[in-house]
Amino acid sequence: MGSAVDSFLALSTARLAPRTVDAYKRDLRDLEAWLGGAPDDATTDQLAAYVAQLRADGLAATTIARRVAALRSFYRHQVLLAVRPDNPAAELELPRRRRALPKTLSPGEVERLIEAATGTTPRALRDRALVELLYGAGLRVSEAVGLHRASIDLERRLVRAIGKGAKERVVPIGREAVDAVRRYDSRGRPYLDKRHRPELFLNAQGGALTRAGAFFILRRLAATAGLEPGRVHPHLLRHSFATHLLEGGADLRSVQEMLGHADLATTELYTHISDRRRRELYFQAHPHARKKV
Repeated sequence: MGSAVDSFLALSTARLAPRTVDAYKRDLRDLEAWLGGAPDDATTDQLAAYVAQLRADGLAATTIARRVAALRSFYRHQVLLAVRPDNPAAELELPRRRRALPKTLSPGEVERLIEAATGTTPRALRDRALVELLYGAGLRVSEAVGLHRASIDLERRLVRAIGKGAKERVVPIGREAVDAVRRYDSRGRPYLDKRHRPELFLNAQGGALTRAGAFFILRRLAATAGLEPGRVHPHLLRHSFATHLLEGGADLRSVQEMLGHADLATTELYTHISDRRRRELYFQAHPHARKKV
């Protein structure tokens, strides 16, 4: 590779992670091969054509974005050294990254997961209450394990959650969740409360239930319910909460408030899931939509 690139990579080792430097080296080598020579004097048009070729080759948007970042960094280095007056990669258009649709459980799968948390032991009652709240209120796992006993108003069926940025929101919960929390609080939690902790959910040692503990509980319940354990995690219940509300006719703004999303566009992702599911059901159910054999 050219001396300009070698110099850039050598200086980069002092401020960037080794993996990043290796990635930049591969990216710049690829550009050099495409140009048929050193990239020092490449123009914006040449770089735009290179990026267009990457798209045509079917590279992932994340890979193309990383390569553009390598080019920008290299030419920024050249500008700082006064080797060239401009950064030809500065105006390159980055590919739009497709936001992956959140995965969800079907209502039937949620019921199987909840029913897997049966029993009268303190931990079984805790697990049932945890699943009911994660799904019934759409809580993040950090919000669920951070709940105090005073965070839940069982009479008014409300949960007061502290979300991202210490923002507080109040979410309604259904009767099933209320009953599960009431049973746990009266018949299960007293046997776990060995340290007089304020948190609602406690572990077997009497300490506050952790995020890792919540993940473990859901994986264990998933295995009991006949679901793939690696697929089930607390956020999956939050996704399911939002999707099932929208499928049931809830308006987008209300769901946004219940989830605590700052940006409505984040909540809108769940409408795409609902639309896709309705389309699938249509083609399965409508006589004129079914494939003829």
